[in-house]
Amino acid sequence: MPRILLIDDDAQLGPPLAAYFARFDMSLVCALRPSDGLALLRASARQGAFDAVILDVMLPQMDGFELCRTLRKESDVPIIMLTARGEVMDRVVGLELGADDYVPKPFEPRELVARVQTVLRRRMPSAPTATRLEFEGLLIDTATRTVLRQGASLDLTSTEFDLLHLLARDAGKVFTRDDILNHLRGHEAELYTRAVDIVVSRLRKKLEPLDAIKTLRNAGYSLALGRAPSGGAGPSVA
Repeated sequence: MPRILLIDDDAQLGPPLAAYFARFDMSLVCALRPSDGLALLRASARQGAFDAVILDVMLPQMDGFELCRTLRKESDVPIIMLTARGEVMDRVVGLELGADDYVPKPFEPRELVARVQTVLRRRMPSAPTATRLEFEGLLIDTATRTVLRQGASLDLTSTEFDLLHLLARDAGKVFTRDDILNHLRGHEAELYTRAVDIVVSRLRKKLEPLDAIKTLRNAGYSLALGRAPSGGAGPSVA
């Protein structure tokens, strides 16, 4: 059963939401303060990790943006931000910090469940066909969802990995921003091109010093790496 961590200071929200999530075979654990949420996450790394985090923007101690930044330094767990105002800039900031999705408050519980299910599906290992994609300096293993850049393991978020996989499985093809939005989100993409540009920028920085992603003005993005010569891009991924 997937374990979801909710960090929200509204004490009235957690219990009914946990009961609702249980109807979909998901366990929702609630924390009212950022420090409690961090403690639960750090403990879970030793005892059985959480599969996703739902994170409110408006929190005591530190706001959700600062907490998202802290989480991203320690984990690639999928993060869904709850934005009370529903403002575009809140969502932009969350994406820039590494959030995987956002849900404006007030929300319907069924929508939140659907968003969580979507990010969980992204984390599921791919089918056992074509599990390794190898390029000059880059190795992508879709079965284990791991990436090696010049032999070093990269810490990618779920969204970043899915974007890289999309570009790599048809290297050289130009993907429009709409193509990428449809692949990564599949529904309600209010940020449009801004959301894509943010995720591409994050991924491009993590792939440095490889000049891996090519931007075609007014067209889109493509993977600009050549296929690896015989022998592969680096050590094998277990």
